[in-house]
Amino acid sequence: MATASPLHLLDDVLNTEQQQQQQQQQQVLSSLEKIVLTIFLSIIIIMTVFGNLLVMVALCKDRHLRKKKTNYFIVSLAFADLLVALVVMPFAAIELTTGQWRYGEIFCLVRTSLDVLLTTASILHLCCIALDRYYAICCQPLVYRHKMTPVRVAVMLGGCWLIPSFISFLPIMQSWNAIGIEDIIEERQAAAGGSNDTSCVFLVNRPYALICSAVAFYVPLALMVLAYQRIYVTAMTHARQIETLQRAGSAPVSGAAPVAAAARSSTASDQSEHYRLRPATGSSSSEPAPIATSRMRVETKAAKTLAVIMGCFCLCWAPFFITNVVDPFIHYSVPWQLWTAWLWLGYINSGLNPFLYAFLNRAFRRAFLVILCCGDERYVRQGSYSHGHTHRACSAASVNGTSMALRLSFLPNRSYSDNGRRILANDQESQDSLGPL
Repeated sequence: MATASPLHLLDDVLNTEQQQQQQQQQQVLSSLEKIVLTIFLSIIIIMTVFGNLLVMVALCKDRHLRKKKTNYFIVSLAFADLLVALVVMPFAAIELTTGQWRYGEIFCLVRTSLDVLLTTASILHLCCIALDRYYAICCQPLVYRHKMTPVRVAVMLGGCWLIPSFISFLPIMQSWNAIGIEDIIEERQAAAGGSNDTSCVFLVNRPYALICSAVAFYVPLALMVLAYQRIYVTAMTHARQIETLQRAGSAPVSGAAPVAAAARSSTASDQSEHYRLRPATGSSSSEPAPIATSRMRVETKAAKTLAVIMGCFCLCWAPFFITNVVDPFIHYSVPWQLWTAWLWLGYINSGLNPFLYAFLNRAFRRAFLVILCCGDERYVRQGSYSHGHTHRACSAASVNGTSMALRLSFLPNRSYSDNGRRILANDQESQDSLGPL
């Protein structure tokens, strides 16, 4: 009987040692990856909780913020995103870092239903904010007040929370999403650990994928694109009309009243108003900036603002919902790593929303400073709205001719004085454009 030579035994020992070293290195690398991943996900969750909680506290403490209807959409959006960070993201992070689901099958369905409910509610809030801006900017003041009554705002907010329940808890708890794909789900559960007790597998059939994606993303996306496109066109129209007034010498470049009069005349149905709305005093005017340069500046600002809003929304959610529609038609061949990446990219949108819809708003920024600085009187005074402050802000902003056009066109609630001129009303709205401008 042949025996192994000493050389072969030495090679076997060396190979065994090398394999053990490789396994140890892989384990160390795997542990390091888990630590980095845990830190990264924790930062996302903490920032999402902090940002959305700050928005809600600001609205509760600042009475000026409670005057604007749009801010109720923003605070409801913050509440939905806060729940995403508190209820959905932690369990998803634990499952991702440990590779196991430890909370049972029933809670798996509940967690999945909450995930669909809250993320869809967040997206529908973004759509309502876009529609509110459309009515505020593209319609006359009386039309806006008629469209956005407190009752209608409450109905819209209720719809943002009720509609997602029809594509989350109702079908998921009844397993309508699994009709026709039971065998595939069982195979995935067996590959992942045997049942939903150890793995939370969620697959959807084609009808559910199409209906859910349409309600949660594609229809709101279409409405947002149409609304922001009209907002952009309206802002540019106001800019060109103000430039026309300045070329005709009817809109002085200093003083709040002339600028307000120009904004009033920019939406007047009778274009002859352009030349009748002259200020009682201060007939002298400075030379306007070059028309092409100022128009390009305004158009660039508007394009960047709307591009940030739509770009962040599409970047965060489009990959997930495109994959959600495509995957059932390619026999569920999308890797789970790609699914996880797209899902967390959508979660990140809940952390970006406070920055896009609140942190970039001047009134919210003042409220945040007061909260974070423990009510420091310096910031309270800076947040006050005096006539002189309004006059100085409008004067400085109107030096280049049309740089005020976009801001004036974004005033949500507009009112008119007895002589027909538009005035900058509702203290806060005289200084703040609607949303992140």
